[in-house]
Amino acid sequence: MQIITVPAGPLRANSYLLTENGRDAVLIDCGGSEALAQARRRGLQVAYVLLTHGHFDHVFGCAAAQEAGAKVGCSEAERAFLEAGPDLGLAMGLSVPPFTVDFTFRDGDVLDLCGMRFAVIASPGHTPGGVCFRAGQALFTGDTLFLESVGRTDFPGGSAAQLRQSVRRLLAIEGDLAVYPGHDDPTSLAHERRYNPFA
Repeated sequence: MQIITVPAGPLRANSYLLTENGRDAVLIDCGGSEALAQARRRGLQVAYVLLTHGHFDHVFGCAAAQEAGAKVGCSEAERAFLEAGPDLGLAMGLSVPPFTVDFTFRDGDVLDLCGMRFAVIASPGHTPGGVCFRAGQALFTGDTLFLESVGRTDFPGGSAAQLRQSVRRLLAIEGDLAVYPGHDDPTSLAHERRYNPFA
C-alpha cells in the first residue's frame, strides 16, 4: 500500500491518498482540492473518501471529490453532527461547499475498498462521532492523536473525557503502528506511549 500525504485546504490539514494497485485510490479526509490534483498527477482515480470527522478543514474538498466520482463516507455517529452541526469554517469567513454522505460505518466495521482493508475504530472526543482507520501497519488518527499531543475538545460536541478514553484505546493496540495524524508530522504508537503527556 502506497501512502501519499497531501496537506490541503485552508488549514493545511493532512489528507492521505492511498493506493494498492496504482489506479484506484482511497482518500482519508479531503481538506481541499490539492489531494485530488495530486491524484490526477499520479494517474489515480479517487473512488472513496473516508472521513475521520466532520470539521471543515477535513471536509472542504469533499464536494469536488464527489463531482469527480468519489463516494464519501463517515461514521454513523458523525453523520448527524456533520449535517446539522455548526460550520466552524464560518469563523474564518469560509463556508464548506455542500456535499452528501454516500455511506456510513460504525466501530468494528472492516471496509474493503480498492484492494485495501480499513478497520474502523471509534474515537469520540474531538467530535462526537470521530473515528480512526487502521490499514495494515498504518493508523490514521484524524484529530484524535498527534505527535506528542491530542486533539482539542473545546469545539461544539467535544468531550475531554471521551478523548482521553479514545487515546487510551489507541495506545492499547498491540504492537507498534505508524501513526498518520490529521495535522503535522507522523509518529508511532510506541513513541506516543512513551512521550505523549496524555498517555
